[in-house]
Amino acid sequence: MKNIAVIGAGTMGNGIAHTFAQFGYQVNLIDISETSLEKGLSTITRNLDRMLAKEKISNEAKLQTLANIKTYTTLNDGVKNCDLVIEAATENVDLKLNIFKELDTICNTETILATNTSSISITKIASVTKRPDKVIGMHFMNPVPIMKLVEVIRGYSTSDQVTSTIMELSKELKKVPVEVNDYPGFIANRILMPMLNEAIYSLYEGVAGVYEIDTVMKLGMAHPMGPLQLADFIGLDVCLSILKVLHNGFGNPKYAPCPLLTNMVMAGKLGVKSGEGFYDYSESRKAEKVAKQFIQ
Repeated sequence: MKNIAVIGAGTMGNGIAHTFAQFGYQVNLIDISETSLEKGLSTITRNLDRMLAKEKISNEAKLQTLANIKTYTTLNDGVKNCDLVIEAATENVDLKLNIFKELDTICNTETILATNTSSISITKIASVTKRPDKVIGMHFMNPVPIMKLVEVIRGYSTSDQVTSTIMELSKELKKVPVEVNDYPGFIANRILMPMLNEAIYSLYEGVAGVYEIDTVMKLGMAHPMGPLQLADFIGLDVCLSILKVLHNGFGNPKYAPCPLLTNMVMAGKLGVKSGEGFYDYSESRKAEKVAKQFIQ
């Protein structure tokens, strides 16, 4: 398995492409927007430059990583002869279902189709294909080149062979794969999102302020960043989407999104990516500085 296609050049997509390319895989990075592809490559280059400055890679390794990535604006061209396709598009169920329907018709019959979804059912995604045994979840963590975990999610029909292949592939990327079953939120977000939601409720109910809530969790629980900082970093719209999946999937009111979170998303306050969330990132330098601080 040497030819990989990644669909989506956003934060997760370019991180996944970077990681595979750095380990010698030929990567086709696909996005309908040429601008997004350019931005994605720029991000990869910038991250490689940081690694170069820290002497974690050589200049030759940087150039080879970039040479391993090709960009495409159409699925037909981008997924040709690929052994594995990883979808990392926006966390929207209808969009993902449409992508997988199309992939099923244009990919080789042996191609494994993976999704980086953080909460949407793998079984549901697989159901729109004629190869449910070859559909699997590969939930990378952000930032992908740094974070070690890959949540490998088996759909109802995912085969043992495909699961084993993806587990071994993740290890080749120097990641730590953890196999989980297909239930809403899987493990990472089933546990994480209620915590973030409870922190938002604590703010909403006036129990404490943003700084105070985050400081308690950082200093008292040894978390590297506070829950409200983390929500900003993930994206409040993404947090809301995952909580809705949990709420709808389990029918349990404990997963109901806090009204404050819903209102912030409706107001366009999405966190780091919009310039404002629970913290203010309106100045570009400030935003970059805070974002760097979060991931160290």
